[in-house]
Amino acid sequence: MKADIHPKYDLCTITCACGYSFVTRSTLPEIHLEICANCHPFFTGKQKLIDSAGRVERFTRRFEKTGGKTVRLKAKTKTPKPAPAVSTRKVLTTTAKVKKNKSEKPGKKVESPK
Repeated sequence: MKADIHPKYDLCTITCACGYSFVTRSTLPEIHLEICANCHPFFTGKQKLIDSAGRVERFTRRFEKTGGKTVRLKAKTKTPKPAPAVSTRKVLTTTAKVKKNKSEKPGKKVESPK
């Protein structure tokens, strides 16, 4: 490795919001996490509800207004889209397409037998 181009790689303490911490190596001296393998619901099997901006309370208030019944909205009727106009014009060309013989090579002319 070249000298003086790589960052310093030392011991690093990683700390989670739940209080769990461990030591590893990194270019940073310490790292703070919001969630780790010890507190993540996927790994622990426990469900944690993180309520941001009162979404759960808002839902319960709306649910109580309906008397505990679920309300379904009426399905919107879709109007059929008109079919795209199909062009019936034919394209006429004035030049004839010439098929090239695969045996012909550029620069050499092959004479056809008479």
